[in-house]
Amino acid sequence: MTATKPAVVLPLNQERRHHQRVKVNLLGRYMREDRQEFPCQTLNMSPGGAALTTAMPPRLGEHVVAYIDHLGRIEGRCTRVFPSGFCMSVSATIRRRDKLADQLTWFANRNALGLPEDRRHERFELRNPRSMLILPNGTQVPCRVVDVSLSGAAVATEVKLPMGSPVTLGRTPARVVRHIEGGFALEFSRLQSPETLDHEIGGSGA
Repeated sequence: MTATKPAVVLPLNQERRHHQRVKVNLLGRYMREDRQEFPCQTLNMSPGGAALTTAMPPRLGEHVVAYIDHLGRIEGRCTRVFPSGFCMSVSATIRRRDKLADQLTWFANRNALGLPEDRRHERFELRNPRSMLILPNGTQVPCRVVDVSLSGAAVATEVKLPMGSPVTLGRTPARVVRHIEGGFALEFSRLQSPETLDHEIGGSGA
């Protein structure tokens, strides 16, 4: 029997000075100083800083506020800009940093254990499969929802997006997790309700 690889526990709450980075892929939005908001996604993060991908990065030194799924609100300043996003500092109290450290340690352990994406939910077709994709740069592209579950959807579209790209399907934030023939599979940022799937994701027309 092959031994299971142990989880790599990062004691982030004991390493605030070093600010160990954890690779995490979480969706969110960030707001610039002019109060414009743009979709974003984390690449890696520590209690003292984060790297985010976005189509519209801020200026170097600009104050930003980000709302990250599962982590909540963080704020700081843009410390570096790169072609697909930016890095930001995280201004927080010691108590808030400790909470972030605990949350990030949980994500690090989940990744180290290789826990699979949640695919237990039954997939079905929407009554109206026509929908709209909102891309990271705000562009709206029509698409067809091939099938959907409470945790994700498969969409047919001519648009090509890299893995991990944050998008909005109808009114639902999601990210690209797999490429399929003629489109891609999406994972929703949070579980959906069976009662609202048609309204939140499918087209509103008859």
